[in-house]
Order: sequence, then structure tokens, then C-alpha cells
Amino acid sequence: MIRREFITLLGGAAATWPIAASAQQPAVPVIGFLNSRSRSSLPHLLPAFREGLKETGFVEGENLNIEFRWADGQYDKLPAMAAELVQRRVAVVAVASTIATMAAKQATQTIPIVFFQGGDPIKLGFVSSLHRPGGNITGASFLTDELVQKRFEVLHELLPKAAVIGLLVNPSFSTTEEAATNAHAAAAAFGIKVVLAEAVAERDFESAFAALVQQGAQALLVAPDPYFNSQATTLVALAARHALPAIYQLREYVAAGGLMSYGTNLSDVWRLGGTYVGRILKGERAADLPVQQSTRVELVINLATAKALGLEIPATLLARADEVIE
Repeated sequence: MIRREFITLLGGAAATWPIAASAQQPAVPVIGFLNSRSRSSLPHLLPAFREGLKETGFVEGENLNIEFRWADGQYDKLPAMAAELVQRRVAVVAVASTIATMAAKQATQTIPIVFFQGGDPIKLGFVSSLHRPGGNITGASFLTDELVQKRFEVLHELLPKAAVIGLLVNPSFSTTEEAATNAHAAAAAFGIKVVLAEAVAERDFESAFAALVQQGAQALLVAPDPYFNSQATTLVALAARHALPAIYQLREYVAAGGLMSYGTNLSDVWRLGGTYVGRILKGERAADLPVQQSTRVELVINLATAKALGLEIPATLLARADEVIE
């Protein structure tokens, strides 16, 4: 072989090396993230989810891509969004509310689904058992409606003379009936009347609060609902305007100026969800990953809001509080 032919042959082989090397690189996995809320309402929770992914070796933009779908509280959009993610052939679908999990479950029985949400996943039909889910769905759950009665008791401890307490519910949410049942059971134990107001969208809030006041509500319990959570600032402002001492499900309400919350720290649950997504990406099966249950709850009290309402928080409540916002 003459020298010119050798150089030409060598050059041609070198030209194919990057292509061959590129073809051997593993594809970056893509996960779907389906949420019933708005992205702007979750600034502190997405970092917790990403931290869980990082604990299992995955970093968005480096060795993982995420396709986000946000329903902005419009639940009827979720089925189409879930179908889009399935068509995109994502490796895992991550969901952060029961209604989003329902949409994902209807869209696929093969792609793994990881939830981090409230409610009983067995009762909701997502898994056959907590220890061995058995299908394509697993994740982390926390107490929600089960704590309605406890929230009622905390509110009663603060306002023992309140004879009428309002309950704000979203009738389109799946567990609303259970929340109402628990509230009425708690009220009956104290001989207190519960008045109900419904809101499906932000346009309903003003009339719902007006109805509660008209019915004589002296305090307010806001039922668990993903859409309500995304509207925390609006609900807190309305409670202040109508001078209604209120207790909520999540700390986020109290941080926004709400009076009290009693419930799960969501950051812990979202981090657990991230670790489960990572474990599935590494080859574990959803069917074999037991559902993680977060049973740790926290009582958070906003003293500035109490002062604005002319309330003195009992020493017994302050002593039990996990966090007091001055």
C-alpha cells in the first residue's frame, strides 16, 4: 500500500469514530412530571424532588431530562396531559396528587408511575398492598383527610366557645366526602355545628366565604385539596378579610399569613418521590417497591396573624407547636 492510500484509509476510519462513539452513548432517560397545581405554587418542593433524584445519582440536564405538565388547578386537563407523556414514551411518570395519579393510571398500565401524595393508595385503587404494590404504581403517601378531625380539635382548643365552624371544600376533588364526614364526626363530639361552603375555582371563593359568614361561622377549616393548596395566598387573604381564624392542611398556608396548619411536611414526601423515580430508572420495579408512608405531622402557628385577629394562643398549643412564626 502506498503512503497516500494509507493516509486516506486512516482518515476515513477516523471520520467514523465519532459516529460510532456517539451511537454507543446511552440515551438520557426522560421522565414525565404531571401535576394538578401550577409551577409557581411549588418553588420549594421541586428542589426537594430534585434532591431525591440526586441521592440516586440523577441530575436534571446532565443525565436526566424532565417533561413537565401543569394543570393549574384545571383537573379536566390531566387526562390529556397524562396521555401526552405516555405518547412521549417517558421512562417514569411522577405525580404529586391523587387526581393526577388517577389520570396517569388511566393512561398507562405499563410505564412506572411514582406518586407522592395524600390519601390511602389502597382505598384509592392505586396499589394492591403497601408492602408489595404489585402493578406499575408505587410511591410515598401522607395523611390528609385522616387529620381533618385532629385539625378540628386544634381549632376547638383555640376557640372553645365557637359554636359554628365553617368547612370549605372542593366538590370536584375525590376525597371531599371523606373530609366532610370526618369534620362532622369531630363537630358532633363537641356539640358544634358545621356549615359547608363549596368552591371549584377562584371565582367561587368570594361567594363561599360570604356564605360561611352569613351562616354564622366563627372559624374555618379548609379541607385538603390540591387546587386550594395552589391558591393558598388568596384563601389566607380572604380569611383575614372576613376575620375568620382558620386552620389548614399545610405549612405553606401559614407561611403565606395563615393562622395555623396541622399536617405533613411536603418536602420530605417529595424527596422520597424523587428517590423512588431514581431507583426505578436504575432498574428496580414499581411492583416491588413498598409504598413509603410519612406519618410525621407538624403543627405550625403564626403569632402575627393571631395578634391581628385579636387572639391569644393557649400555652398548651404553643408548647405542642413544631414551628412558631413570629
